Amino acid sequence: MRRAVLPPEPHRDGAKPPPIPAELVPKHVAIVMDGNGRWAKERGLPRTEGHKRGEDSLFDVIMGAIELGVPYLSAYAFSTENWRRSPDEVRFLMGFNRDVIRRRRDQLNSMGVRVRWAGRRPRLWRSVIKELETAEEMTRHNDVLTLQFCVNYGGRAEIADAAAAIARDVRDGRLNPDKITEKVFARYLYEPGIPDVDLFLRSSGEQRTSNFLLWESAYAEMVFLDTLWPDFDRRHFWHACEVYASRDRRYGGALPNPVEPTAATG
Repeated sequence: MRRAVLPPEPHRDGAKPPPIPAELVPKHVAIVMDGNGRWAKERGLPRTEGHKRGEDSLFDVIMGAIELGVPYLSAYAFSTENWRRSPDEVRFLMGFNRDVIRRRRDQLNSMGVRVRWAGRRPRLWRSVIKELETAEEMTRHNDVLTLQFCVNYGGRAEIADAAAAIARDVRDGRLNPDKITEKVFARYLYEPGIPDVDLFLRSSGEQRTSNFLLWESAYAEMVFLDTLWPDFDRRHFWHACEVYASRDRRYGGALPNPVEPTAATG
């Protein structure tokens, strides 16, 4: 018997999701939560304040995704390149990610959200890994929404790690190299059970992927919005999903162009 879950909190202004037909709602949305630092700078605040404000934006978007019926959401929480930031900011982000997961996991669980973690273990704080794994275990049976936290994640790193795992299996005789296909390769990614990205969404006006879910986003629709992440909420998310629903997704195929009939000659 499926346990009862709490519905998402309504938007503070009473906004409702747009009437997008179910077949046009993206199944997997990947989000680059960009603009925290610029938001804080514009207000004369330290960068850390932008990150703190961004937590509320993420959870409002999660609720909006549930309302719209999006089953998979991936959030770029800390990249393999973020280690290049100042030691103070890296320490803050490690502790912040750990504390957000600890603070919010009961709320996520109550809404039926399943938490998954994608990323590399090396260098990542053990306390962060512990909180991520605890959240994964706590929410493993939930099926309203799967939330993939990408922490110490890089798209190239994921592909390199998959290639290394394949090489080991070939070396040990568990895999025939002549049988490696795209489908086989995908089984070696961090979370092979999560489908490819349909909608790749980035805030703040920047128009690049920043090494996020490169393999999974091969056929994703890209939507870049100018709003800085701390000012983002579910209405921006819904707008991006409306843009997605209006796109013509052909996956490399195309219909023949209509040809005007020519007049018969006598």
